[in-house]
Amino acid sequence: MADQIPLYPVRSAAAAAHRKRAAYYSAAGPGSGAEWPSSRYQLEDESAHLDEMPLMMSEEGFENDESDYHTLPRARTARRRRGLERFVCGGWKLLCTSCCDWLVNICQRKRELKARTVWLGCPEKCEEKHPRNSIKNQKYNIFTFIPGVLYEQFKFFLNLYFLVVSCSQFVPALKIGYLYTYWAPLGFVLAVTIMREAIDEFRRFQRDKEVNSQLYSKLTVRGKVQVKSSDIQVGDLIIVEKNQRIPSDMVFLRTSEKAGSCFIRTDQLDGETDWKLKVAVSCTQRLPALGDLFSISAYVYAQKPQLDIHSFEGTFTREDSDPPIHESLSIENTLWANTIVASGTVIGVVIYTGKETRSVMNTSNPKNKVGLLDLELNQLTKALFVALVALSVVMVTLQGFVGPWYRSLFRFLLLFSYIIPISLRVNLDMGKAAYGWMIMKDESIPGTVVRTSTIPEELGRLVYLLTDKTGTLTQNEMVFKRLHLGTVSYGADTMDEIQGHLRNPCPQMQSQAGGNNASSTPPRKAQSSAPKVRKSVSSRVHEAVKAIALCHNVSPVYESRASVGGEAEYAEADQDFSDGNRTYQAASPDEVALVQWTESVGLTLVSRDLGSMQLRTPSGQIQTYCILQMFPFTSESKRMGVIVRDESTAEITFYMKGADVAMSSIVQYNDWLEEECGNMAREGLRTLVVAKRALTEEQYQDFESRYSQAKLSIHDRALKVAAVVESLERQMELLCLTGVEDRLQADVRPTLELLRNAGIKIWMLTGDKLETATCIAKSSHLVSRTQDIHIFRPVTNRGEAHLELNAFRRKHDCALVISGDSLEVCLKYYEHELVELACQCPAVVCCRCSPTQKARIAKLLQHHTGKRTCAVGDGGNDVSMIQAADCGIGIEGKEGRQASLAADVSVTHFRHVGQLLMVHGRSSYKRSAALGQFVMHRGLIISTMQAVFSSVFYFASVPLYQGFLMVGYATIYTMFPVFSLVLDQDVKPETAMLYPELYKDLTKGRSLSFKTFLVWVLISIYQGGILMYGALLLFESEFVHVLAISFTALILTELLMVALTIRTWHWLMAVAEVLSLGCYVASLAFLNEYFDHSKTHVRTLHDTKSLFSWKD
Repeated sequence: MADQIPLYPVRSAAAAAHRKRAAYYSAAGPGSGAEWPSSRYQLEDESAHLDEMPLMMSEEGFENDESDYHTLPRARTARRRRGLERFVCGGWKLLCTSCCDWLVNICQRKRELKARTVWLGCPEKCEEKHPRNSIKNQKYNIFTFIPGVLYEQFKFFLNLYFLVVSCSQFVPALKIGYLYTYWAPLGFVLAVTIMREAIDEFRRFQRDKEVNSQLYSKLTVRGKVQVKSSDIQVGDLIIVEKNQRIPSDMVFLRTSEKAGSCFIRTDQLDGETDWKLKVAVSCTQRLPALGDLFSISAYVYAQKPQLDIHSFEGTFTREDSDPPIHESLSIENTLWANTIVASGTVIGVVIYTGKETRSVMNTSNPKNKVGLLDLELNQLTKALFVALVALSVVMVTLQGFVGPWYRSLFRFLLLFSYIIPISLRVNLDMGKAAYGWMIMKDESIPGTVVRTSTIPEELGRLVYLLTDKTGTLTQNEMVFKRLHLGTVSYGADTMDEIQGHLRNPCPQMQSQAGGNNASSTPPRKAQSSAPKVRKSVSSRVHEAVKAIALCHNVSPVYESRASVGGEAEYAEADQDFSDGNRTYQAASPDEVALVQWTESVGLTLVSRDLGSMQLRTPSGQIQTYCILQMFPFTSESKRMGVIVRDESTAEITFYMKGADVAMSSIVQYNDWLEEECGNMAREGLRTLVVAKRALTEEQYQDFESRYSQAKLSIHDRALKVAAVVESLERQMELLCLTGVEDRLQADVRPTLELLRNAGIKIWMLTGDKLETATCIAKSSHLVSRTQDIHIFRPVTNRGEAHLELNAFRRKHDCALVISGDSLEVCLKYYEHELVELACQCPAVVCCRCSPTQKARIAKLLQHHTGKRTCAVGDGGNDVSMIQAADCGIGIEGKEGRQASLAADVSVTHFRHVGQLLMVHGRSSYKRSAALGQFVMHRGLIISTMQAVFSSVFYFASVPLYQGFLMVGYATIYTMFPVFSLVLDQDVKPETAMLYPELYKDLTKGRSLSFKTFLVWVLISIYQGGILMYGALLLFESEFVHVLAISFTALILTELLMVALTIRTWHWLMAVAEVLSLGCYVASLAFLNEYFDHSKTHVRTLHDTKSLFSWKD
């Protein structure tokens, strides 16, 4: 019934409140109370009668139905786009976008994804054609490269304008100068751009070719053959060796491991460096030989390709047996593409290839990133164009529209075209390259690589920083720190006491544990008389350590044995137990840390398979336990458990460990668990509660029968299985509380504090579970210790999302922690509201995020806030987020180089982000802002002089300076001093790092705005008018030399303006000033022809018209 809750706007009248109460009672009244999804919402909001029900900030949102919530944010944003921008560029943008979308739809029609039946080793039996298994990260092909690059360039108004101006010079009536004065700068810009894009495209082609050419063994009827990764088809049987990349999505059929399972590394898929356990299909694993796969008639039914990397539904069927064998397939039977085989050799049947694999479907296409500074300059050039048109119209109007006035209008447009300088693009592109070179040469951030040189200024405009957790903020190295037994706590400096307890023999019967304790532990009086009421510390230590050593999913791996002898030596216990050859692998680094700790105190896990595990005691005795049932950890249950039978005593014990929020209601009453969990959490430790329950043989047999029936259910299987398991989770004995620390990267805490002080809001997006993400947020000081944390409860429909958002809205100044599933539901119905509330939080943590969700969050922040975002990651699962953000930073770490290669900037450590943003980002933006405005000033001042010159001579449309003078003015005479502004700095790097508050001012865009632009326009008009009129007045007697005099004054003025603008002098700046002045003085001997040509124009105008119209 929660889905039917109406959403009414808040009214000031009392009728509105009455209507909401009536709606609430009618929807959740006595008649429908049983259908209410969760009682916790009733308890929380019943007192308020849902007075806080509306979420929108204005009434208009509540007058829309459910579908309006999708369009309302877009409509609000669209209403802001008004005025001249829509008129000038709207038609061109609409035309180009429509044509491109039409061509894309024609060339790339999406095929409907369907479920499929895949026969083992028979690709020819596939009913449909599937995509090639090739990876393609290129943006263009040989036919679309030139058109695509030209479109990306000419979609900017600046370049399009100069293309039209340059083409107009082919018309004789409009020609006002030499062709090279227009085509040379434009051709230079296009050549540099095409060359840069060609190099980047060739590098992408080489990387794709390297991956697609990797060889794999394909199993056929005639044996093994080598095939390229790009030639693999659906239905092929592929053999993947250890440490080899899985080329496509496959179903796991066989392995060389004796246990019938293997480990894979998924760091390039989900960002987790923990190894995942995969289980082969039992029917094919039992086959005597590898070639028997072709002697059976079997097929796999797979669901249609999906984005979800954590789930899979399918079946395996063998038809040639009587009766046919059917096996259910789940996520543990799959091998996704781009994961790495970590143990043994695996054989799988390909079910998805190419674009249909999980990794490709979760990777977004790279976009052409454009910096905010470029967009702002594009807006200013449009304003300059309006001024250009207005000035030309004024000149023609003052001319009196005589003769072919439209030709004069166009000639004036060409004469004043220097108002919009094409050298602006050249200078900015060269500046970007210089900034990238400075970043890579900075010794304080060694190893930094700038891979995209087009947006370094974005590093100085960031408001939101989206960061991964594993490998980015943390080292993903777990260290056991604390063991708490209720009455005694052991830390890193008292672990030797635990070793002393374990060295003492522990009796088989726990009732006698009190009489066999070491003399070092005082609280153990009268333990033996009442063992069930109070046990000795030594006995509790034994039980706690044994529970930790048994309750996990860790498997010991012996590298040297497996590589030499394979399966045959696996059973030789004496040789396999050598500690030097053993490493632990598990699905979580927490698990490995716990098992490594039990080994350090004396209880060692020496072997494990699907049915048993062996422990070695400090005395060297081997204890064998039979694994009866295994209950893996899930994000819903927040706990995991195992039922084992001790082979020596036949005792059956149910061990369980999990988060305190899940275990507190399961264990027996105690008065210390909640307090100690809070203490460990404040220390930044990840806590786990460990408990046990002894089972009789009858109890276990009853449980097993009910559990087996639940697993065979077709409907509501998960709910029935969970209900059966929960029947055991009652009054469990609390054994201990553990604390594990995830080591942070070096200087993470001061770096995050630096970024917060700079006004940057940090969002942590991780695929890890909620408890882990929350703990890291606290330990890294992403969330301060005094700050409240609001954990967004799981929601599944619109009603629950509505109520939970209301609960969150009542909180103030608190960090938000939300899961990926709840985020998806909220974005479906309340996208604008959720983003608006989350943006008010000082920090946001999103856990269980898929790669596509990470990218979507980046796009949402860009769309709803209009602010610049930066994404930081180190794994393949972060590539989509890095590419979607305005600026992507990749970290080269343990998870490979995929993120660093896809990023705009690659660093080696997270701590380098502070220097990258505070120093280089800030200086790049301020330098480019000054450079851009100075280049526009250079064009405005000479256009002003041209306007004065034309107005003096009765508005004649003749150029003031000819040919090389115009080209030289923007190049050798003023280019070096103006470009030397990229070396200017207002504060030293040490000061920028010491006062990160200086970064805040940049986000407001005050260094480059319409206000600063207007100031430069006024300066240009003033200087241009004074130079031209001053030359005409002061040198009236030598009027034939006035052009040379005015041009010299113009050059000197530009050089002087650069010198006055510089804040911190660099020796190269002085060299540029002197060199430019020297070039002009030296070239005077070669410019006589240009000045003489100008004299001829002046004499002609002087003879035919009155010299100074204002004297008449």
